[in-house]
Amino acid sequence: MKGKKEVTIYDIAKKLSLATSTISRGLKEHPTISKKTVEKIKKTAAEMGYRPNNLAASLRGNKMKTIGVLLPTITQPFLSSLISGIEEVAQKAGYTVLIMQSHDSYKEEVELTQSLYDNRVSGVICSLAMETKNTDHFKRFIENDTALVFVDRVPKSFDTYHVVIDNFAAGYKATKHLISQGCKRIAHITAGNEFSIYYERKQGYLAALEEHNLTIDDELIVRVDRITYKEARKATLKLLELQKPPDGIFAPGDILGVSAIQVAEQQGVKVPEKLAIIGFNNDPISSIIDPNLSTVSHPAFKMGQTSAEIIFNRLRNTKNKSDIVKQIAFLNTEILVRESSKKS
Repeated sequence: MKGKKEVTIYDIAKKLSLATSTISRGLKEHPTISKKTVEKIKKTAAEMGYRPNNLAASLRGNKMKTIGVLLPTITQPFLSSLISGIEEVAQKAGYTVLIMQSHDSYKEEVELTQSLYDNRVSGVICSLAMETKNTDHFKRFIENDTALVFVDRVPKSFDTYHVVIDNFAAGYKATKHLISQGCKRIAHITAGNEFSIYYERKQGYLAALEEHNLTIDDELIVRVDRITYKEARKATLKLLELQKPPDGIFAPGDILGVSAIQVAEQQGVKVPEKLAIIGFNNDPISSIIDPNLSTVSHPAFKMGQTSAEIIFNRLRNTKNKSDIVKQIAFLNTEILVRESSKKS
């Protein structure tokens, strides 16, 4: 299957039986072109899938030696490490990295994919926004034969490359660790939707409870809208105010776990004696907080390297680029036991 042919102003001119100079001026809303003609030109251009060429004329039709990286944010240590892994591989290959943030907004993510597409990047590495359920806006890259890799937060069904950890297994191992420390009422702070990594971690949590014949109590499962300190604080207070509060918390992000430790200490609940806590990611803050936070390692740097290596392997392989089925690269995780969960 060949990549989709690039639509040019010549194609638009042919369809509308207008001069290419008229099309060019119309797309720029030049005052010499009537408003009616401008609207007709823009409508036809959109229908045909035309995108403006932001490169010099000498590069027309070619792609930049640039890899687009679209992430929810760059402030999280996990995502910063992911970027470092990508940049290391890209720089060795002579490519630059263009980083964009969706701020977990579906609308912003759609707009940014269009910007990456218009700038003719050679490849795209993306971790989806929290709000994203529909991923149709990424189809333009596949149709235009642009290398595309999803990492960490990936869509359930999209025929391209995925670089992930086994979030179900990680959630299961984290919960099982708390059970091994004698916890009987284990709470879980969750986020996202049924398509997210947080949903998979929650399923691992539930599976561990079921396997050890522990009651699944809906009031012990608190959902947050964002993985932030503020949201975790509200969730932890809600859990500690229960008539039967938890004796363990699995937080699927270290910022959530750190917040839980601080709130518990402020409420006079000793960690880990009365409340064992485990986080996720192994962010630097997890080893600074007192007591140190137990966590699940998340190989961010390696995930970034792997994602970039897939991009460049695909760019080097000129055969059957578009004939891709979903290919998944799984990276390993491990439990890092620290003071916050050592009950025994």
